[in-house]
Amino acid sequence: MKPLQQKDAKLFFIATWGCQMNSHDSEIMRAILEKNGYQWTERQEEADIFILNTCSVRRHAEQRAIGFLGNLKNLKERNPELIIAVGGCAPQNPEVREYLEKKAPHVDIIFGTRNYHRLPEFLNRVMVKRSRVIALDGEDEDLPGLLPAHHTSTVKAYVTIMYGCNNFCSYCIVPYTRGREKSRPLEEIYQEVQELAAKGYKEVMLLGQNVNSYGKDLPGAINFAKLLAHLDKIPGLARIRYMTSHPRDFDDELIETIAATRKVCEHFHLPLQAGSNRILQLMNRGYTREKYIQLTDKIKNKIPGASITTDIIVGFPGETEDDFLDTLDLVQTVRFDAAYTFMYSPRRGTPAAEMENQVPSEIKKDRLNRLVDVQNRITLEKNKLLEDHVVEVLVEGRSKNNPERWSGRTRTNKIVVFEGEENEDLTGQIVEIVISCAQTWTLFGTLKTVSAKKESSSQSRI
Repeated sequence: MKPLQQKDAKLFFIATWGCQMNSHDSEIMRAILEKNGYQWTERQEEADIFILNTCSVRRHAEQRAIGFLGNLKNLKERNPELIIAVGGCAPQNPEVREYLEKKAPHVDIIFGTRNYHRLPEFLNRVMVKRSRVIALDGEDEDLPGLLPAHHTSTVKAYVTIMYGCNNFCSYCIVPYTRGREKSRPLEEIYQEVQELAAKGYKEVMLLGQNVNSYGKDLPGAINFAKLLAHLDKIPGLARIRYMTSHPRDFDDELIETIAATRKVCEHFHLPLQAGSNRILQLMNRGYTREKYIQLTDKIKNKIPGASITTDIIVGFPGETEDDFLDTLDLVQTVRFDAAYTFMYSPRRGTPAAEMENQVPSEIKKDRLNRLVDVQNRITLEKNKLLEDHVVEVLVEGRSKNNPERWSGRTRTNKIVVFEGEENEDLTGQIVEIVISCAQTWTLFGTLKTVSAKKESSSQSRI
């Protein structure tokens, strides 16, 4: 299909919900459409094409997308030429798929997470043949290969290393919406990261539903540790991060590799979900609280100064007060640097949604508040230990809350806000900051030096 001519170019807008994976999928869709002659617009009211990239992990995200879609119905009635496409995880949820197919005739394209790279083809079919497109298969197809992406930052970039998930945690819809695991070839990932570094990107975030599983479906002895070791050799790159890792699959080789590399950041995001062995078993998580503590102890001993963050769900079906107290106890034992905390939300189609003893909403809210209070106290205490210390910060740009200040992150993923020289652009620079004030979510400091290093030093572990 030939790209559109400039005079014929249609304007498109992408609304995105969900995780980093969804955000990166939207970056790829934007680049593919621009390459095919379409033009991006930030003004929704002038768009000829609306693309909704949806999330299905939580009911609320689905509801927001469906609500947005309802507003577009009115626009479609006023402008029948408007093209509406709904993609991402939600359409691959059978409940949402049925709604889109039967009750949302104003949606022209329904597509899934494995075929977004075919969007120009789908748009062409709608415009030329005036036919509706439903493309929700593709799990068995070959991966799309190296794709362009319109990265929203000039400093850091997302890189997908694998698709899908094989874990089937009892509360999670992801394996049903994103399919089974498929790893991209190591050489292809290396080429993508190498090209990003050559363009001046200082940091990459490797994405996968469970990055620890990378390579299990590839021939040869390829795994996530070996991928990190290869990427660590790329010149010009300063930092490597990854999201998300499963505690069950975080082995000694991976810890040793991260300790030995120069560029892999000392930030470990290890979703706990619950501190009760009984609840962990019901969740089908594949580890015990004892194994989790053993893992975090290994990390702390091997990599002093590392930060450990987590995800925790309260109010899982059947969770008793004693189960919840086990979670509080583990939080205080590990002392996470931060935690993303959630009340359990039933997802139709998952085993947990059919379990008995669903926890009442008021109890879930009370437990969430108690958990947040404990974790916020620990986070603040850990951050306060950094006052008067020098930390290495990769500057991402101006602070969103105060454009007169700069903002960046430490290697351990803590946000730092500071004042810089008046007429100097520090974006993409690695700087040393003296922390003067630590709050729960943000560190504040003063600029000490701008590093002349092209790559991050292995000496700084903060």
